Amino acid sequence: MKKELITYHNPKSPISEIFRTLRTNIQFMAGDKKIRVLLVTSTFPEEGKSWTSSNLAVTFAQIGKKVILIDADMRKGIQHGIFDVQRSPGLSNYLSEIDSNGNEEKVVDITNYIQETEVDNLHIIPAGTVPPNPSELLMSSKMSELLEQLKQMCDIVIIDGSPCGLVTDSVILSRIVDSTLIITAHKQTKKDALSTIVRNIQNVGGKICGIVFNKVPMFTKQYKESYYYGSKTISKEKKDDKK
Repeated sequence: MKKELITYHNPKSPISEIFRTLRTNIQFMAGDKKIRVLLVTSTFPEEGKSWTSSNLAVTFAQIGKKVILIDADMRKGIQHGIFDVQRSPGLSNYLSEIDSNGNEEKVVDITNYIQETEVDNLHIIPAGTVPPNPSELLMSSKMSELLEQLKQMCDIVIIDGSPCGLVTDSVILSRIVDSTLIITAHKQTKKDALSTIVRNIQNVGGKICGIVFNKVPMFTKQYKESYYYGSKTISKEKKDDKK
């Protein structure tokens, strides 16, 4: 697996501790009603949504929760690369019932689309073959049925969605998940763009559990303070561009 998975490769780092704080906040956010399906999105690409989704999934798995991570960015999904698994068959193939070779699937069994990862308790459904109609696939009743089926198989489903500022995929998904987490980036995300995304999600009846402020420069002293004082800001050890 790639070095993006800080919570797996370096679980004692301050960043890993911040992810555990985020996990705890999400667990207690909904009160009596637990969040079983969480959508992670952003305004535009390279704000860190895929990085956040994968590391958050790892932290849930590390406390014994059975986690299924779905790469719903069927246009440019990268979770298969982060976890070093095959891109297809994946979500698009399951929803369209068309295999990687373009042939119609005779028997569609969700277990054929779920892949194991090196992380205990964590499985992944990759994006699959790039389809011509991602939004239509996500709007189908088959997507809602999939989430209901997965909730019977695991403790939490985390969905890495597309950026809301480019396509409507994540806004569509926000209607059928328990809550949505929006990823923003320091000196990158525009306030107007964020306000628009929040409004669009709320307009379709979606719930927002929080906003993560990502890519904030921090020095060694600040890392230590973030560990001991529980800063809610998530940052990267390196300023690599992440989707």
